[in-house]
Amino acid sequence: MSEAKTPRRRSLLKGAAVAGAAMSAPMVAVAQTTTMRFQSTWPAKDIFHEYANDFAKKVNDMAGGRLKIEVLPSGAVVPAFQLLDAVAKGTLDGGHGVVAYHYGKNTALALWGSGPAFGMDSNMVLSWHYYGGGKALLEEIYKSINIDVVSFLYGPMATQPLGWFKKPVAKVQDLKGLKFRTVGLAVDVFKELGTAVNPLPGGEIVPALDRGLLDAAEFNNASSDRVLGFPDVVKNCMLQSFHQSGEQFEILFNKGKYDALPAELKSIIDYAVQASSADMSWKGISRNSQDYIDLKTKDKVKFYKTPDSILQAQLNAWDKVTTEKSKENAMFKKVMDSQRAFAERAGAWQNDYSVDFKMAWNRYFRQPAKKA
Repeated sequence: MSEAKTPRRRSLLKGAAVAGAAMSAPMVAVAQTTTMRFQSTWPAKDIFHEYANDFAKKVNDMAGGRLKIEVLPSGAVVPAFQLLDAVAKGTLDGGHGVVAYHYGKNTALALWGSGPAFGMDSNMVLSWHYYGGGKALLEEIYKSINIDVVSFLYGPMATQPLGWFKKPVAKVQDLKGLKFRTVGLAVDVFKELGTAVNPLPGGEIVPALDRGLLDAAEFNNASSDRVLGFPDVVKNCMLQSFHQSGEQFEILFNKGKYDALPAELKSIIDYAVQASSADMSWKGISRNSQDYIDLKTKDKVKFYKTPDSILQAQLNAWDKVTTEKSKENAMFKKVMDSQRAFAERAGAWQNDYSVDFKMAWNRYFRQPAKKA
Protein backbone atom coordinates (compact mmCIF):
# COMPACT_ATOMS: atom_id res chain seq x y z
CA MET A 1 0.00 0.00 0.00
CA SER A 2 1.51 3.32 -1.10
CA GLU A 3 2.16 6.03 1.39
CA ALA A 4 0.04 9.15 0.94
CA LYS A 5 2.00 12.33 0.10
CA THR A 6 1.72 14.70 3.01
CA PRO A 7 1.77 18.50 2.45
CA ARG A 8 5.27 18.62 3.95
CA ARG A 9 6.54 15.85 1.62
CA ARG A 10 4.98 17.51 -1.44
CA SER A 11 6.77 20.75 -0.50
CA LEU A 12 10.10 18.97 -0.17
CA LEU A 13 9.69 17.23 -3.53
CA LYS A 14 8.77 20.50 -5.24
CA GLY A 15 11.80 22.20 -3.73
CA ALA A 16 14.08 19.40 -4.91
CA ALA A 17 12.65 19.63 -8.43
CA VAL A 18 13.23 23.39 -8.56
CA ALA A 19 16.78 22.96 -7.26
CA GLY A 20 17.48 20.27 -9.83
CA ALA A 21 16.20 22.47 -12.66
CA ALA A 22 18.34 25.34 -11.42
CA MET A 23 21.42 23.12 -11.37
CA SER A 24 20.83 21.93 -14.94
CA ALA A 25 20.14 25.43 -16.34
CA PRO A 26 23.10 27.48 -17.67
CA MET A 27 24.53 30.04 -15.26
CA VAL A 28 23.83 33.54 -16.60
CA ALA A 29 25.56 36.49 -14.96
CA VAL A 30 23.21 39.37 -14.32
CA ALA A 31 24.84 42.73 -13.60
CA GLN A 32 23.92 46.35 -13.87
CA THR A 33 25.29 48.17 -16.91
CA THR A 34 28.32 50.35 -16.24
CA THR A 35 28.20 53.41 -18.47
CA MET A 36 31.34 55.42 -19.20
CA ARG A 37 31.37 58.86 -20.77
CA PHE A 38 34.27 59.43 -23.13
CA GLN A 39 35.33 62.44 -25.16
CA SER A 40 37.60 62.46 -28.18
CA THR A 41 39.89 65.32 -29.15
CA TRP A 42 38.42 65.44 -32.63
CA PRO A 43 35.38 67.08 -34.25
CA ALA A 44 32.41 64.76 -34.84
CA LYS A 45 32.93 64.75 -38.62
CA ASP A 46 36.60 63.72 -38.44
CA ILE A 47 37.61 60.13 -39.23
CA PHE A 48 39.57 60.18 -35.94
CA HIS A 49 36.32 60.60 -34.01
CA GLU A 50 34.95 57.74 -36.08
CA TYR A 51 37.87 55.62 -34.86
CA ALA A 52 36.93 56.47 -31.27
CA ASN A 53 33.36 55.32 -31.95
CA ASP A 54 34.67 52.15 -33.59
CA PHE A 55 36.59 51.27 -30.43
CA ALA A 56 33.56 51.98 -28.23
CA LYS A 57 31.32 49.80 -30.41
CA LYS A 58 33.71 46.86 -30.14
CA VAL A 59 33.71 47.13 -26.35
CA ASN A 60 29.95 47.58 -26.17
CA ASP A 61 29.26 44.62 -28.46
CA MET A 62 31.59 42.25 -26.61
CA ALA A 63 30.51 43.36 -23.14
CA GLY A 64 26.95 42.17 -23.76
CA GLY A 65 25.27 45.03 -21.94
CA ARG A 66 27.55 45.00 -18.90
CA LEU A 67 29.68 47.93 -20.08
CA LYS A 68 28.68 50.79 -22.35
CA ILE A 69 31.04 53.51 -23.59
CA GLU A 70 29.47 56.70 -24.96
CA VAL A 71 31.78 58.95 -27.00
CA LEU A 72 31.37 62.72 -27.27
CA PRO A 73 33.22 64.94 -29.79
CA SER A 74 35.92 67.44 -28.93
CA GLY A 75 34.73 70.36 -26.81
CA ALA A 76 31.54 68.65 -25.62
CA VAL A 77 32.82 68.69 -22.03
CA VAL A 78 36.36 70.14 -22.15
CA PRO A 79 38.64 71.63 -24.85
CA ALA A 80 40.78 69.13 -26.75
CA PHE A 81 44.03 69.91 -24.95
CA GLN A 82 42.42 69.50 -21.51
CA LEU A 83 41.38 65.88 -22.07
CA LEU A 84 44.12 64.30 -19.94
CA ASP A 85 43.31 66.38 -16.86
CA ALA A 86 39.58 65.80 -17.28
CA VAL A 87 40.03 62.03 -17.36
CA ALA A 88 42.48 62.02 -14.45
CA LYS A 89 40.12 64.07 -12.28
CA GLY A 90 37.05 62.05 -13.21
CA THR A 91 35.27 64.83 -15.08
CA LEU A 92 35.29 62.28 -17.90
CA ASP A 93 35.52 58.51 -17.51
CA GLY A 94 37.82 58.23 -20.50
CA GLY A 95 39.03 59.77 -23.71
CA HIS A 96 40.54 59.30 -27.16
CA GLY A 97 43.47 61.41 -28.34
CA VAL A 98 47.24 61.41 -28.81
CA VAL A 99 50.07 61.50 -26.27
CA ALA A 100 51.79 64.42 -28.00
CA TYR A 101 48.88 66.68 -26.98
CA HIS A 102 50.13 66.35 -23.38
CA TYR A 103 53.53 67.80 -24.29
CA GLY A 104 53.04 70.75 -21.94
CA LYS A 105 52.92 68.37 -18.94
CA ASN A 106 56.32 66.85 -19.66
CA THR A 107 58.32 67.31 -22.86
CA ALA A 108 59.13 63.58 -22.94
CA LEU A 109 55.48 62.84 -23.75
CA ALA A 110 56.01 64.29 -27.22
CA LEU A 111 58.32 61.37 -28.05
CA TRP A 112 55.24 59.16 -28.52
CA GLY A 113 54.39 60.96 -31.75
CA SER A 114 56.80 63.73 -32.70
CA GLY A 115 60.00 63.29 -34.64
CA PRO A 116 61.69 60.58 -36.72
CA ALA A 117 61.89 58.02 -33.85
CA PHE A 118 65.36 56.95 -35.01
CA GLY A 119 63.93 55.70 -38.30
CA MET A 120 60.98 53.73 -36.89
CA ASP A 121 57.54 53.96 -38.46
CA SER A 122 54.44 54.18 -36.26
CA ASN A 123 53.91 50.43 -36.06
CA MET A 124 57.49 49.97 -34.87
CA VAL A 125 56.99 52.70 -32.26
CA LEU A 126 54.00 50.72 -30.97
CA SER A 127 56.20 47.63 -30.86
CA TRP A 128 58.73 49.56 -28.77
CA HIS A 129 55.90 50.76 -26.51
CA TYR A 130 54.51 47.30 -25.77
CA TYR A 131 57.63 45.13 -26.05
CA GLY A 132 60.57 47.50 -25.65
CA GLY A 133 59.83 49.32 -22.41
CA GLY A 134 57.83 52.31 -23.63
CA LYS A 135 54.67 51.44 -21.70
CA ALA A 136 56.49 51.39 -18.34
CA LEU A 137 58.13 54.72 -19.17
CA LEU A 138 54.80 56.33 -20.03
CA GLU A 139 53.31 55.10 -16.78
CA GLU A 140 56.33 56.48 -14.91
CA ILE A 141 55.84 59.90 -16.48
CA TYR A 142 52.12 59.99 -15.70
CA LYS A 143 52.82 59.02 -12.11
CA SER A 144 55.48 61.74 -11.77
CA ILE A 145 52.99 64.43 -12.79
CA ASN A 146 50.14 63.03 -10.66
CA ILE A 147 48.02 61.92 -13.60
CA ASP A 148 45.92 58.97 -12.44
CA VAL A 149 44.92 57.26 -15.68
CA VAL A 150 45.17 53.93 -17.47
CA SER A 151 46.56 54.40 -20.97
CA PHE A 152 46.30 52.16 -24.04
CA LEU A 153 48.18 53.09 -27.21
CA TYR A 154 46.94 51.76 -30.55
CA GLY A 155 46.36 52.69 -34.18
CA PRO A 156 49.62 53.32 -36.06
CA MET A 157 49.18 56.44 -38.19
CA ALA A 158 50.59 56.92 -41.67
CA THR A 159 53.38 59.44 -42.19
CA GLN A 160 51.89 62.91 -41.99
CA PRO A 161 52.38 65.55 -44.70
CA LEU A 162 54.70 68.49 -44.12
CA GLY A 163 51.54 70.53 -44.42
CA TRP A 164 49.26 72.81 -46.41
CA PHE A 165 50.88 75.94 -47.83
CA LYS A 166 49.51 78.95 -49.65
CA LYS A 167 52.67 78.72 -51.76
CA PRO A 168 54.72 75.55 -52.26
CA VAL A 169 58.07 75.49 -50.45
CA ALA A 170 61.18 74.48 -52.36
CA LYS A 171 63.90 75.19 -49.80
CA VAL A 172 64.37 75.69 -46.08
CA GLN A 173 64.48 79.47 -46.49
CA ASP A 174 60.88 79.38 -47.76
CA LEU A 175 59.74 78.32 -44.28
CA LYS A 176 61.24 81.28 -42.48
CA GLY A 177 58.70 83.70 -41.05
CA LEU A 178 55.65 81.60 -41.94
CA LYS A 179 52.84 81.48 -39.37
CA PHE A 180 52.54 77.72 -39.00
CA ARG A 181 50.37 75.27 -37.04
CA THR A 182 51.72 72.06 -35.53
CA VAL A 183 51.78 70.35 -32.10
CA GLY A 184 54.05 68.46 -29.73
CA LEU A 185 57.81 68.58 -30.13
CA ALA A 186 57.25 69.48 -33.78
CA VAL A 187 56.58 72.98 -32.40
CA ASP A 188 60.24 73.24 -31.39
CA VAL A 189 61.47 71.69 -34.65
CA PHE A 190 59.54 74.11 -36.85
CA LYS A 191 60.62 77.03 -34.69
CA GLU A 192 64.19 75.90 -35.27
CA LEU A 193 63.43 75.99 -39.00
CA GLY A 194 62.30 79.60 -38.69
CA THR A 195 58.51 79.43 -38.55
CA ALA A 196 56.24 81.19 -36.04
CA VAL A 197 54.25 78.30 -34.56
CA ASN A 198 50.69 78.35 -33.21
CA PRO A 199 49.63 74.90 -31.78
CA LEU A 200 45.88 75.12 -32.47
CA PRO A 201 43.45 72.19 -31.97
CA GLY A 202 42.23 70.47 -35.15
CA GLY A 203 38.87 72.23 -35.40
CA GLU A 204 40.42 75.71 -35.27
CA ILE A 205 43.05 75.31 -38.01
CA VAL A 206 41.07 75.96 -41.20
CA PRO A 207 39.27 79.07 -39.85
CA ALA A 208 42.69 80.47 -38.85
CA LEU A 209 44.04 79.79 -42.35
CA ASP A 210 40.98 81.40 -43.89
CA ARG A 211 41.37 84.56 -41.78
CA GLY A 212 45.07 84.86 -42.47
CA LEU A 213 46.09 84.03 -38.90
CA LEU A 214 48.11 81.15 -40.37
CA ASP A 215 50.14 80.95 -43.56
CA ALA A 216 50.49 77.18 -43.44
CA ALA A 217 49.48 74.24 -41.27
CA GLU A 218 49.67 70.50 -40.85
CA PHE A 219 47.07 68.22 -39.33
CA ASN A 220 47.32 64.58 -40.28
CA ASN A 221 45.94 62.72 -43.31
CA ALA A 222 43.96 63.02 -46.54
CA SER A 223 40.61 62.04 -44.99
CA SER A 224 40.84 64.33 -41.96
CA ASP A 225 42.31 67.21 -43.94
CA ARG A 226 39.59 67.00 -46.56
CA VAL A 227 36.64 66.84 -44.16
CA LEU A 228 38.09 69.65 -42.02
CA GLY A 229 38.05 71.88 -45.10
CA PHE A 230 41.72 72.45 -45.91
CA PRO A 231 41.18 72.35 -49.70
CA ASP A 232 38.56 75.09 -49.37
CA VAL A 233 41.19 77.61 -48.28
CA VAL A 234 44.56 76.23 -49.46
CA LYS A 235 45.43 74.42 -52.68
CA ASN A 236 49.01 73.25 -52.11
CA CYS A 237 50.03 70.30 -49.96
CA MET A 238 53.60 69.14 -49.32
CA LEU A 239 53.89 65.37 -48.80
CA GLN A 240 56.43 63.54 -46.62
CA SER A 241 57.91 64.83 -43.39
CA PHE A 242 59.78 63.64 -40.31
CA HIS A 243 57.94 65.88 -37.85
CA GLN A 244 55.25 63.26 -37.10
CA SER A 245 56.15 60.08 -38.93
CA GLY A 246 55.58 57.60 -36.08
CA GLU A 247 52.44 58.72 -34.24
CA GLN A 248 49.64 56.62 -32.77
CA PHE A 249 46.40 57.12 -30.81
CA GLU A 250 45.82 56.91 -27.06
CA ILE A 251 42.75 55.56 -25.27
CA LEU A 252 42.51 56.83 -21.69
CA PHE A 253 40.54 55.60 -18.70
CA ASN A 254 40.15 57.24 -15.32
CA LYS A 255 42.14 54.82 -13.13
CA GLY A 256 39.54 54.57 -10.38
CA LYS A 257 36.77 53.79 -12.88
CA TYR A 258 38.95 51.27 -14.72
CA ASP A 259 40.17 49.52 -11.56
CA ALA A 260 36.57 49.05 -10.40
CA LEU A 261 35.75 46.92 -13.45
CA PRO A 262 35.78 43.11 -13.15
CA ALA A 263 38.65 41.22 -14.76
CA GLU A 264 36.60 40.01 -17.73
CA LEU A 265 35.60 43.56 -18.73
CA LYS A 266 39.22 44.69 -18.48
CA SER A 267 40.14 41.86 -20.84
CA ILE A 268 37.42 42.95 -23.26
CA ILE A 269 38.88 46.47 -23.27
CA ASP A 270 42.39 45.13 -23.86
CA TYR A 271 41.32 42.98 -26.79
CA ALA A 272 39.11 45.72 -28.20
CA VAL A 273 42.17 47.99 -28.28
CA GLN A 274 44.11 45.39 -30.24
CA ALA A 275 41.24 44.73 -32.65
CA SER A 276 40.67 48.47 -33.14
CA SER A 277 44.35 48.97 -33.93
CA ALA A 278 44.17 46.54 -36.83
CA ASP A 279 40.76 47.73 -38.04
CA MET A 280 41.84 51.37 -37.93
CA SER A 281 44.91 50.61 -40.03
CA TRP A 282 42.87 48.84 -42.68
CA LYS A 283 40.14 51.49 -42.76
CA GLY A 284 42.74 54.26 -42.91
CA ILE A 285 44.42 52.78 -45.99
CA SER A 286 41.09 52.49 -47.80
CA ARG A 287 39.74 55.92 -46.88
CA ASN A 288 42.96 57.91 -47.13
CA SER A 289 43.79 56.54 -50.58
CA GLN A 290 40.33 57.43 -51.93
CA ASP A 291 40.35 60.88 -50.34
CA TYR A 292 43.81 61.47 -51.81
CA ILE A 293 42.29 60.87 -55.25
CA ASP A 294 39.33 63.15 -54.48
CA LEU A 295 41.61 65.92 -53.22
CA LYS A 296 43.46 65.86 -56.54
CA THR A 297 40.49 65.41 -58.88
CA LYS A 298 37.50 67.05 -57.18
CA ASP A 299 39.21 69.66 -55.02
CA LYS A 300 42.01 70.48 -57.49
CA VAL A 301 44.72 70.33 -54.85
CA LYS A 302 48.31 70.24 -56.05
CA PHE A 303 50.62 67.85 -54.20
CA TYR A 304 54.37 68.19 -54.05
CA LYS A 305 57.05 65.99 -52.55
CA THR A 306 58.87 67.76 -49.74
CA PRO A 307 62.42 68.41 -50.99
CA ASP A 308 65.15 66.27 -49.43
CA SER A 309 66.93 69.43 -48.31
CA ILE A 310 63.97 70.26 -46.04
CA LEU A 311 63.77 66.69 -44.73
CA GLN A 312 67.48 66.80 -43.89
CA ALA A 313 67.01 70.18 -42.20
CA GLN A 314 64.22 68.63 -40.09
CA LEU A 315 66.59 65.89 -38.89
CA ASN A 316 69.25 68.48 -38.06
CA ALA A 317 66.72 70.56 -36.14
CA TRP A 318 65.41 67.46 -34.36
CA ASP A 319 68.89 66.50 -33.18
CA LYS A 320 69.51 69.99 -31.88
CA VAL A 321 66.17 70.25 -30.09
CA THR A 322 66.33 66.78 -28.52
CA THR A 323 69.90 67.30 -27.32
CA GLU A 324 68.77 70.38 -25.41
CA LYS A 325 65.64 68.68 -24.06
CA SER A 326 67.71 65.72 -22.86
CA LYS A 327 69.92 68.09 -20.85
CA GLU A 328 66.89 69.79 -19.30
CA ASN A 329 64.79 66.68 -18.57
CA ALA A 330 66.28 63.38 -17.37
CA MET A 331 63.06 61.55 -18.29
CA PHE A 332 63.30 62.87 -21.83
CA LYS A 333 66.78 61.35 -22.16
CA LYS A 334 65.57 58.10 -20.63
CA VAL A 335 62.83 57.74 -23.23
CA MET A 336 65.18 58.72 -26.07
CA ASP A 337 67.76 56.15 -24.98
CA SER A 338 65.09 53.44 -24.79
CA GLN A 339 63.76 54.26 -28.26
CA ARG A 340 67.25 54.38 -29.73
CA ALA A 341 68.23 50.97 -28.36
CA PHE A 342 65.04 49.38 -29.73
CA ALA A 343 65.26 51.17 -33.09
CA GLU A 344 68.84 50.07 -33.65
CA ARG A 345 67.93 46.38 -33.74
CA ALA A 346 64.34 46.64 -35.02
CA GLY A 347 65.33 49.06 -37.78
CA ALA A 348 68.20 46.88 -38.91
CA TRP A 349 65.84 43.94 -39.22
CA GLN A 350 63.14 45.98 -40.99
CA ASN A 351 65.49 47.62 -43.46
CA ASP A 352 67.37 44.43 -44.31
CA TYR A 353 64.28 42.26 -44.71
CA SER A 354 61.88 44.67 -46.45
CA VAL A 355 61.72 44.73 -50.22
CA ASP A 356 61.32 47.99 -52.15
CA PHE A 357 57.57 47.97 -52.75
CA LYS A 358 57.87 51.03 -54.98
CA MET A 359 59.71 48.90 -57.52
CA ALA A 360 56.73 46.59 -57.93
CA TRP A 361 54.14 49.39 -57.83
CA ASN A 362 56.02 51.43 -60.45
CA ARG A 363 56.23 48.37 -62.70
CA TYR A 364 52.46 48.06 -62.91
CA PHE A 365 51.13 51.59 -62.47
CA ARG A 366 53.77 54.23 -63.21
CA GLN A 367 53.61 55.41 -66.80
CA PRO A 368 57.00 55.73 -68.48
CA ALA A 369 58.11 59.25 -69.19
CA LYS A 370 57.25 60.50 -72.65
CA LYS A 371 60.17 60.92 -75.02
CA ALA A 372 60.90 64.41 -76.23
